[in-house]
Amino acid sequence: MPLHMTKIAYRSGSVENLRRWVEQGSEALMTTRYLPKRHEEMIGGSLYWIIEHAIVARSEILRFEQREDGRWTIALAPKLILVRPRAKRAHQGWRYLEDRDAPRDLAEGEPAGDALPGRLIRKLASLGLD
Repeated sequence: MPLHMTKIAYRSGSVENLRRWVEQGSEALMTTRYLPKRHEEMIGGSLYWIIEHAIVARSEILRFEQREDGRWTIALAPKLILVRPRAKRAHQGWRYLEDRDAPRDLAEGEPAGDALPGRLIRKLASLGLD
């Protein structure tokens, strides 16, 4: 099973804006300063996006490429897949996510429901109501 990672979608502000960016071309290209040490395990895995303290969607990781300036590009498939929202604290950079710990995808046509604020999702999770 591939390894995944989480990352804050800090410039998107909403799932709709994130979808527009991810699905705008043949690939979504994200830049990072450092190559994840376990990058080879992540090819075919997913980058799980965090918006407002909750994991809400994922994009498949296609490859990692080094740029001329020494930074790294993470190429993502041009499809945003909604997942069952799960509370996740903010963090800098990325964090690894094992397959067994990843939230499940929402089925085709399954309603995402009204988006709950991340703080509320986190509170419900702490009460065992996630």
